[in-house]
Amino acid sequence: MAQESLRLGAKKDISPPLEWYRVPDGARSLALVVQDIDAPDPEGPIVPWTHWVVANIPPSVKGLPEGFSGKEGASGREFGGIQEGVNDWKQPGWRGPIPPSRGHRIQFKLYALDDEVTKDKLMDAIQGHVLGEAELTAVF
Repeated sequence: MAQESLRLGAKKDISPPLEWYRVPDGARSLALVVQDIDAPDPEGPIVPWTHWVVANIPPSVKGLPEGFSGKEGASGREFGGIQEGVNDWKQPGWRGPIPPSRGHRIQFKLYALDDEVTKDKLMDAIQGHVLGEAELTAVF
């Protein structure tokens, strides 16, 4: 799986366009997790901050358009069934990075899964079901 196009919607706080290719055979769904892997925790070590969780992406879908977040299922059959989870701001969908300092790495991680999973507790649910994964890191 490779990523070709990415523009972070930081100024407009809209989800960025994403594309991927070469989904492994046998994949039944894809899941996307976007995190600031340099987020400071004032009371401890660096703990990733989740910006976006997307589950049950059909393996036939080759990307998500800019501004997809918040339009769950609104684009017809191609995106039907896709679920957006709650981010670390306790809101569903995308919330763009506004790091307190420069140099934060925003990691986009796409998982190809051998089963469908729900947006709730995605990371626990995918254990033992990952057929492949792709990662893209953008620096803010």
